[in-house]
Amino acid sequence: MTYLGEGWDSTAELVDGWVVRRPRRPEIGPQLLREAAVMPWLAPRLPLPVPVPEIVSQEPVVVRHALVRGELVSLTAVQGRQLGEFLRALHAVPVEEAARRGVGPMPLPIDRFRAEVRVPGGAELLAELDGLPADTLVHGDLGPEHVLGRDGVLTGVIDFGDLHVGDAAIDLAWALHSTPPEFAGALAETYGVTRELRERALIWHRLGPWHEVLHGNDIGDPEVVEVGLTGVLERLRTG
Repeated sequence: MTYLGEGWDSTAELVDGWVVRRPRRPEIGPQLLREAAVMPWLAPRLPLPVPVPEIVSQEPVVVRHALVRGELVSLTAVQGRQLGEFLRALHAVPVEEAARRGVGPMPLPIDRFRAEVRVPGGAELLAELDGLPADTLVHGDLGPEHVLGRDGVLTGVIDFGDLHVGDAAIDLAWALHSTPPEFAGALAETYGVTRELRERALIWHRLGPWHEVLHGNDIGDPEVVEVGLTGVLERLRTG
């Protein structure tokens, strides 16, 4: 058994070649069970390997899936094109079929944002969230730790716990606004990013650290809160 680490929602261990995941909090159990129901249907539609969990136990919740091999990537133009193709395929999946498998919208904690993240310019950013579309199947948490590669190419995308029906631009936030120009440009060209999509992606990019503040409050860790607040202010300033 090898301990692989933990995210905000679950822990992961490598046991006999399987990645075994357990929820860190009771409310995450249904999320892992939903992944086990959705990913076998979704995986064949995508051009890169993704985790396909199966249920080991429902009480307590334990799921497992084959290891998606790879490491953190260097973010080249080749990989940008690959991720652009991946997102184009994911965002083309019919949301009606996803809904039949239990995937729906994921409401934002707007009230908590207002109460717990009080910074100059914060109210204006939250106002920009009004009216954003929610009509696309999205990964919902796409960042550098969830995109794997090896030998200069992508080898997989992991962590679909936040899969939901939302704004396609949320999956472009990191990819367009926190990556090298050659990666972002290749992705944008392959995906077909419009000016409107890029602007919406910037809104989601600015909002990212807000979730870190809330997470720090949830686990009672002032250092996590401070890191989150620093990120909030930096992104509001640099936009």
